[in-house]
Amino acid sequence: MENTLRRLESWRSICPDLTVRSTFIVGFPGETDAAFESLLDFLDEAQLDRVGCFTYSDVTGAAANALPDHVEESVKLDRQEQVMELQAAISERKLAAKVGKRLEVLIDAQEGEIAVGRSFADAPEIDGVVEVHGGSHLRPGDRVLVDITHSDTHDLSGDYVGHGVRLR
Repeated sequence: MENTLRRLESWRSICPDLTVRSTFIVGFPGETDAAFESLLDFLDEAQLDRVGCFTYSDVTGAAANALPDHVEESVKLDRQEQVMELQAAISERKLAAKVGKRLEVLIDAQEGEIAVGRSFADAPEIDGVVEVHGGSHLRPGDRVLVDITHSDTHDLSGDYVGHGVRLR
């Protein structure tokens, strides 16, 4: 884990706006309380931008089915919840740091007076969205600049600034 943390630090020094995502499985046969705590410590230190977490389940024909010390379903679900609660707090802090910044947003949908899109850091239908106020004229596929004014655990919102302007 130490090498991974150093690598993340190096990447972020090169590209401060880097978005790092990963997915974890909790409850793999033999996973101990100590191993799970180590995962939580890693996530707290790594401060990943986007995290998914699933519980282990047997897959037909998988060698892991025969491993000893399967983790109880209730423990798996509790661990998944702990990971997602920790990540929610990390996400909320990271998105709050974007308030006051200007982001390029790709518009995905128009919902009345608000256009809905995503930044370069957001995967469609997986990550949060950016609500664009003052963008009733925007259409899916438009790339626009948005001054971010608000954040929550998963989403951002802001004011439409300009159309057709490229940041890079």
